[in-house]
Amino acid sequence: MRARNTIVGAAVALLAGGMAHSALAQDIKIGEINSYSLLPAFTEPYRKGWQLAVEEINAAGGINGKKLVVISKDDGGKPADAQTAANELVSSEGVAMLAGTFLSNIGLAVSDFANQKKVFFLAAEPLTDAITWSKGNKYTFRLRPSNYMQAAMLVEAAAKLPAKRWATIAPNYEYGQSAVAVFKKLMSEKRPDIQWVDEQWPPQGKIDAGPVVQAVAAANPEAILNVTFGADLVKLVREGNTRGLFKGREVVSFLTGEPEYLDPLKDETPEGWIVTGYPWYSIKTPEHDAFLKAYQAKYNDYPRLGSIVGYQTIKSAAAILAKAGSTDPEKLIAAAEGLSMPSPFGEITFRKIDHQSTLGAYVGKTALKDGKGVMVDSSYKKGADYLPSDAEVAKLRPKD
Repeated sequence: MRARNTIVGAAVALLAGGMAHSALAQDIKIGEINSYSLLPAFTEPYRKGWQLAVEEINAAGGINGKKLVVISKDDGGKPADAQTAANELVSSEGVAMLAGTFLSNIGLAVSDFANQKKVFFLAAEPLTDAITWSKGNKYTFRLRPSNYMQAAMLVEAAAKLPAKRWATIAPNYEYGQSAVAVFKKLMSEKRPDIQWVDEQWPPQGKIDAGPVVQAVAAANPEAILNVTFGADLVKLVREGNTRGLFKGREVVSFLTGEPEYLDPLKDETPEGWIVTGYPWYSIKTPEHDAFLKAYQAKYNDYPRLGSIVGYQTIKSAAAILAKAGSTDPEKLIAAAEGLSMPSPFGEITFRKIDHQSTLGAYVGKTALKDGKGVMVDSSYKKGADYLPSDAEVAKLRPKD
């Protein structure tokens, strides 16, 4: 009798285990990769954003009735580690797609992996134009407005400045190089009278601000383009303020209006810089109000730009998976091309021609308020309005 009970018990356990495995198999898994340990100021709010999105998606019934699960890995800011993580997520975890990345060189490394392994990849943050143009491939899509788009937005304001002598300061890797190149190109097209009198290329995350500020001052520019961010930006601003570099000079700056980079400057925030950013406190639209309310209710904190990027990356991935009704990469590509969806910044579309989304950015000026840096005079620039023509894109992007 005891033996029979043991056999029955084993059979029940086996059946239960099989059912649990079957339920598990119903989950749709996304593999997410980012530089969490290297850039926590951006990636921690980013993680909170995508976790909120996962919660909302599953509360609303998941993706076509299946639960969404995100498996996240830290690339430590190293392209090789990102590719290793991507390989583990695809081969061991069986994810339906890859998403994320921050640094442009890492985004390109994961994009190359996706192309080789034929895996769908939704790049969240990397801004280099190469990811959708010169090194674009059929498996890679990108959410954030690219360097070209943000440069075009900034040039619109910068070209109106009287300054003719310009210097540039940017981190010496793919993102910084790409941002400077496209800003110079677009600016010179609008203002052929401009002279580029100096370029400074500090290593990313290791700026020696004293010599950089000294060299720029020696070139005596009338305006400066800044592409540094994070701790490098804080050091540059501090040294620039101390040595009077910004006094009487116009400054145009990528990303500086994002709270994760503006907040650490505190009362050292320079005033009047023309910046791209995220003035969450002054955006009054129904879409953003809904996001802000949900984010603050969950985290008791205000969102950063990373929060928007993380949230919309997973919302976009879910919309693509739902439309495809499949995890087959070719069906995901077909679903994503031309797909429109809501976002906290309004409706966005993933373009068929280059897989770039039309998510836009806010452009405004830096100011000091109550001892803290803020963005003022800001307006939203729709991404679709700041992209080159289809004919130009076709020349820039290799045929699949």
